[in-house]
Amino acid sequence: MGLPAASATPIPAGKRKRQAYYEFRPWNVARFVIWTAFALVLLVAPLLFTSGLGITILSQIGIAIIACLSYNMLLGQGGMLSFGHAVYTGLGTYCAIHALNAVTRGQLGIPVSMLPLVGGLGGMATAVVLGYVTTKKSGTPFAMITLGIAELIFAMSLMFSEFFGGEAGISANRVVGKPVLGISFGPPIQVYYLIAFYTFACVAAMYAFTRTPLGRILNAVRDNPERVEFIGYDTQRVRYIVFILAGFFAGISGGLAALNFEIATAEVVGPARSGGYLLFTFLGGATFFFGPIIGAVLMVLAFVLFSEFTKAWLLYLGLIFMFMVMYAPGGIASLLMMNLRVAAFGRLRRLWVSYLALGATALLVLVGAAAMIEMVYQLQLNVVLGDEVKFLGATLHTKSVDTWFGAGFVLLTGLGLFELTRRHFLREWGETQAFIESETKKRETL
Repeated sequence: MGLPAASATPIPAGKRKRQAYYEFRPWNVARFVIWTAFALVLLVAPLLFTSGLGITILSQIGIAIIACLSYNMLLGQGGMLSFGHAVYTGLGTYCAIHALNAVTRGQLGIPVSMLPLVGGLGGMATAVVLGYVTTKKSGTPFAMITLGIAELIFAMSLMFSEFFGGEAGISANRVVGKPVLGISFGPPIQVYYLIAFYTFACVAAMYAFTRTPLGRILNAVRDNPERVEFIGYDTQRVRYIVFILAGFFAGISGGLAALNFEIATAEVVGPARSGGYLLFTFLGGATFFFGPIIGAVLMVLAFVLFSEFTKAWLLYLGLIFMFMVMYAPGGIASLLMMNLRVAAFGRLRRLWVSYLALGATALLVLVGAAAMIEMVYQLQLNVVLGDEVKFLGATLHTKSVDTWFGAGFVLLTGLGLFELTRRHFLREWGETQAFIESETKKRETL
């Protein structure tokens, strides 16, 4: 194997020495550097954020990365818009929490570190059952079926308390048995490193999936299912297999959440959780592999940190999502890749001043709009707390005309300056793109 077939014509000695019997592909240095950097970030992050809150946020980010990437196997790679992905992460959480309680009672003899795999198997089993029906359809019918199943499972979580625990949920204790090498999974830092290990392994596995023939044919099913059927592939079977794989990784995410929080409630299978996966995967960039990773980081920061600054954070999140859909449908990842392309042609230096101007004027608009939103929120929902509201270190008087006039003036001034800056930026961007196209054509001719 790997040797050339024998030939009746003798080969000169000089040619035999130059003939290659084995061929090795060169190392992809950039990919090696990126994966090494990713592993180092996972290892070093808790050394930089040593507080209890920092470790908690890092652990949740690792769990969210697996969940969003598993969801992107459906949305970004397969074109399957699902409204019920929390069903598989949530049932993975329940399976893992029940397994943890069984380990505590001595009925199951597996180490705690393997419990996320139990959650993965639970998510995969659920996907085997529900995915067969769900993937019979594609497009809008697929989305509606997933929405119906999500509502069904959420209703069941409140009805069947034997498995779901009702509204109180099911709790457990992850510290079971004697510590092994000093590891008891009691301290949050030990749980974080377990989550980091599973995060790296799952991200690597899901990336490897994108390079497989199944991953490639899944992209073809997303782009042109009729042609895929024409060349002999069963598109429903492809969607079903990928649906099962996505359920497995989602279940691992749920199993890690069970170990991290030591409780499972009906919220883990709720529609709000599914909506969060959809929203932030899109914001990160569903068309790029690393996009959901960005979205997962933003999701945790929004739910854990941003929600503490203002009670109207869902309104801001909705506005951000609306503007991203309108002006950057490829998500944050697409913006990064476009600017990396500009930088590769040496034209980013011409745009950085415009970027600063856009950012400053957009910030001015945000300050004015946020001040008005906070005052409206205070008047409508927090009126019992008084007429004053704290905003960016200043005190706003909700019943003062001067305060409203000042907020409106800042908003309108910011909008005017932003529009002027935006028009200037569009001219520079168009010139930059024209230069890149001309340079590309010159390189192709050479």
